[in-house]
Amino acid sequence: MAKKKLPRLPSDRSEFSSKTCSWFKTDMSMLGQTPIPESADQGELARQIREMGEWFHNLNLRGISTAPNHFLGDFPNIKWKKICGAIPARLEGASVLDIGCNGGFYSIEFKRRGADYVLGIDIDEKYLNQARFAARTLNLDIDFRKCSVYELDSIPGQFDYVVFMGVFYHLRYPLLGLDLAVKKVGGRLIFQTMLRGTEETKSWAEDYAFWRKDIFLDPTFPAMYFIERKYSGDPTNWWIPNCSAAESILRSAGLKVVSHPEEETWICELKPSRTDRRYVVDQEFAGELIPDEGEPHGGSSDAVE
Repeated sequence: MAKKKLPRLPSDRSEFSSKTCSWFKTDMSMLGQTPIPESADQGELARQIREMGEWFHNLNLRGISTAPNHFLGDFPNIKWKKICGAIPARLEGASVLDIGCNGGFYSIEFKRRGADYVLGIDIDEKYLNQARFAARTLNLDIDFRKCSVYELDSIPGQFDYVVFMGVFYHLRYPLLGLDLAVKKVGGRLIFQTMLRGTEETKSWAEDYAFWRKDIFLDPTFPAMYFIERKYSGDPTNWWIPNCSAAESILRSAGLKVVSHPEEETWICELKPSRTDRRYVVDQEFAGELIPDEGEPHGGSSDAVE
């Protein structure tokens, strides 16, 4: 992959009009803070980890696990082991945007591979504090800041790698979140979502007649499940796609799949054939996504069966 110019970094907060997005003075955000010395007492390090609250990312911080009893096991390392082979071992010159960075696991792994600039964003202060602490403990130069996925346009530039893992199904407006993430892709998007329903997929016609209903009863038809209250005790599990829907959504966002390293993860690039090289979210907001001229809104009665 050709080396791309690193995103321009703001000199101060004034470049961001959003009340949600704010730069932290840590690493690039935490410059000026002293890294935790290698000789630090393990007991003291363990105490600091505990004081930061419950961790969702199980990180190995100098031999101490941050979430040793995670219900998914050694998460997210168990997922990373299946994915990492599809990502170059050396990423010198690369820029990375980690959306929904949580405790910083993926940001850390990309920085360990030599990425020049890694920006991790999240809306949860607790997770951001954990991520900053982890990066400082490991003496890694990673930038973390608070930002909503819906305000990604406030971040300047594009990135060689955009990590969008474990975010999609937590969004009430998941397609908008993905479409905004796609605008930040200067190279590849790494997308992961929880899946439910069948994992089987098959090809579908481009169009169907309005009265054709049987297709919706096929378990392989692209579909998402809406969670009204909670799933797995989490009220932010809003929409969970089946496998066919996940792949269809990626294609409709203007992406092509280049790798599918594990059952819930796809690595994508932008389709070079995007209409006018415009993003679907911009076409949507401009009111340009309309039925074909001369076609009834309900679909043709003789559409493909």
